[in-house]
Amino acid sequence: MSSSEREHEHQYKFKEYFNDRLNTELTNGTATTKKEYNDRLNMSEWRNGTVPATKEYYFNNWMTLLSQLPLLLFTLLNSILYSRISEKVRIAGSQVFILILFILTAILVKVPMEQDSFFSITMATIWFINLMQGSLFGLVGLLPQKYSSVFMSGQGLAGTFAALAMLFAIASETDEETAALGYFVTPCVGTLVTLFSYLLLSKLEFARFHLTKGIQENGDLNSQATDSVPNGSPSSLESDGAKQAFVSTDTESNAKKAKSSVWEVFKKISVMAFCVTFVFTVTLSVFPAVTVDVKTAYPGKWEKYFIPVCCFLLFNMMDLIGRSVTSWLQWPSKESRLFPALVISRVIFIPLLMFCNVQERRFLPVLFTSDWWFVVIMMLFSLSSGYCVCLSMSYAPQLVAPQDAETAGALMTFFLALGLSLGAVLSFLLRFIV
Repeated sequence: MSSSEREHEHQYKFKEYFNDRLNTELTNGTATTKKEYNDRLNMSEWRNGTVPATKEYYFNNWMTLLSQLPLLLFTLLNSILYSRISEKVRIAGSQVFILILFILTAILVKVPMEQDSFFSITMATIWFINLMQGSLFGLVGLLPQKYSSVFMSGQGLAGTFAALAMLFAIASETDEETAALGYFVTPCVGTLVTLFSYLLLSKLEFARFHLTKGIQENGDLNSQATDSVPNGSPSSLESDGAKQAFVSTDTESNAKKAKSSVWEVFKKISVMAFCVTFVFTVTLSVFPAVTVDVKTAYPGKWEKYFIPVCCFLLFNMMDLIGRSVTSWLQWPSKESRLFPALVISRVIFIPLLMFCNVQERRFLPVLFTSDWWFVVIMMLFSLSSGYCVCLSMSYAPQLVAPQDAETAGALMTFFLALGLSLGAVLSFLLRFIV
């Protein structure tokens, strides 16, 4: 990990846990953790004048790389091969696998092992957890637009919970091991809730109506049609029969329509694919690689809370608000050229954040020294990120035929992952330029 990241480790209990287990000292060929090194430093066997060498694992760099590449790879495969694998295998199976990996990671907190083995297992876990994501966007694409907005808002809410957990860990001054165990147990519970919720989804009549492929049974179609006609109405029988005939004919017609190829779907959603890629490229290029190194103008007790509050918590809260707003406001429209222009305009946040009080610096001057400038820029930056991402993901399934909505959702997930990957790569360059 870089020196700038190491300066902030004391603020984050979660990072300190990995730092303690991976940032090792080598003496006479024997690796020990920093804690063991400090404990033995006063022992006679360590008083021979030997200067320990540090073995560096570059944990954060590898974690970023192994988080984005498998997600990018799997979303690409998922967008192409999803139709050949059943929905339950793709979604329920991946959730079970992710749950097992999180449980394994939580167990490793209490299991002592050699640093090289721990690093290898942790990196493999990160790889496979991210590899198994990507099917839910395709599923949500089959539902009405407002559910896509709610789904995206849920992702923002998860980030807010993570930021709050970070603050509680700092305020409680718990040890790194206990804090890390809490971090890993929490996603285990969240994954279980997600799995059970998905299994219960098929019990809901509304979900079956939107998610079931092919021709629906006549009984189900009749119930859907009659729900919209008041019972006892003088024309209820006539309206009921007409609606049954309309729904039945419409459903059979849609069922007979062949699904478009992936390329044909991509051409229809290419603008939205560009938008979601560009939004995440801009966002990930400076957050958190650059923003995490901003220094407060008011050192003291506030200093250890500054980044958790003004960077992580503020970003996730405003990102959540931006995503939630799309449930009742969709502007510009999906056909408007103003929307991609709005997305491209977000590039202005890159130099604005780089000119904040980021330390250490190499080339650029500091133009915004006040904490308030950083807070205002972060608010607009995160609000626009959540809003534009949610609109892009919501608009894409509306641009294709109903039978192609899941393909569109899967493709958009790939371009979302592409944006994350491009932003992560670009962040190294931007942090160096500062």
